[in-house]
Order: sequence, then C-alpha cells, then structure tokens
Amino acid sequence: MGERVTFPSSTGPRLAGIIDLPEGEVRGWGVFAHGFTLGKDSPAAARVCKQLAAEGIGMLRFDNLGLGDSEGDWGDGSFTVKVADTVLAARFMAERGTPADLLVGHSWGGAAAIAAATEADVRAVVSISAPFDPSHAEHHYDDLVDRVLAEGHAVWQVGGKRLNLKRGMVEDVRQADLAHRIGELCKPLLVMHSPTDDVVGIDNASEIFRAARHPRSFVSLEGSDHLLTRPGQAQRAARIISAWADQYLSP
Repeated sequence: MGERVTFPSSTGPRLAGIIDLPEGEVRGWGVFAHGFTLGKDSPAAARVCKQLAAEGIGMLRFDNLGLGDSEGDWGDGSFTVKVADTVLAARFMAERGTPADLLVGHSWGGAAAIAAATEADVRAVVSISAPFDPSHAEHHYDDLVDRVLAEGHAVWQVGGKRLNLKRGMVEDVRQADLAHRIGELCKPLLVMHSPTDDVVGIDNASEIFRAARHPRSFVSLEGSDHLLTRPGQAQRAARIISAWADQYLSP
C-alpha cells in the first residue's frame, strides 16, 4: 500500500513521491534515491521499496526534478541538486513524524545517497550498483557534450523520454567529488554490486568500499543486472538490506 505525497525541491518545484507503508510491526523508515534518468516507479526503486515495506520498513521513493510526476525541468537538476533533494526528502519524512533511519540509492542515486547521508539526519546508508565517480554518467550522453557546452543545452532522447540536457548540469556532474563525501560519512555503509554489472563496473564498488571508514560492509549481487530487472533480484537485495539495517532502525 502506498501513500502519494509531494514536497518542495531545493530549487522550488514540487517533487512527487510514494511512501510504501510498512506491513505489520513498524521497524523503521527510509528514503530511496533512484538512478540518473529513471524514477520512483523504475523496477529497482519500486521493487526494493515494496519488499522493504513488506518487512516493516516504510520507504519514500520520489521522482527527481522533471521526471515522472514531479514538477520542473530535468535539465535544471544536477548531482548537487539531487543530493540536496535527497536531504530534503529525509527532512520531509522527519516532519511527518516518520524520521528516516536509512538512505538507499540505486546507480547514480547510490552515489547521491552516500553524499546526502553526510548531511541528512539518518543512521545508515546503502548503495546499490553505484559509481564511485558521479561523472560516470557522462558516458550516457557523451555524443551531446560538445554541443551542450557550446550552445548551452541540447535535447537528449533516452528511455522514451525527451530530456533537456543543460550546460550547468554537465559542468556540475564533472565537478562532483564523491570520494571526499565518503571519507566524511562516519555512518554505517552497505555497498551492494553485481560482479557482472556491465553498466557500472564492479571496480566502482571496490573504490567506494576502500574510501569508506568502518563500519562498512559489502555484498555481491551475483547474477544481477544493473537495473535489477530480472525476477527476484530487487527483492533479494531488499531482504539483505533489511537484515543488515536491523540494528540501525528505530521503530
């Protein structure tokens, strides 16, 4: 069962989300950050959050700027904006009386979750298939970069969407420094990654893990694809998260 909500973004437009309400005994609450151009209803986001809710952990998953049901222009976002909006999502959960114990992020959202956890009042963070360097995202639109830098923007067609790629986003992503944020984290971190991920290689998980301080954990998602689309993959990841996070949850 999901509760539809909206809250203001760091840039003004309202962001739309769904809170997957916990079933049975409430063990805790969390926030999920989706991948670069995905959304709250992508397989990884929806399936992980629903499984966590089934295990008593309520989760807010939300669309970033200009995606899904959220307002605004995706091109006005950036890594900085995504991190800031993830912090605001955690703040929104606290204001409604269900403070988030956990930040979970998939792919680019995993990098954002780690960065946001240095600022958000949460107890633990989980990255799934996350890049160590947020500028890894540029390989998705590298054929447009020169035009964007010269003209200020360009239309990017990806996954059935027409997104407005802007110079500010390209420059912000290039300047993002996740390594510094990982070193500052000082919170429990679970790194999850498939050794056969052909979108964001397993070396990224190794770099994140090496840069992190204890307590840190790593789980290999054998057999999983990057988007966690194969049957049962997202649910398995969620069950592992549920068990790992148990000591960090506050009912």
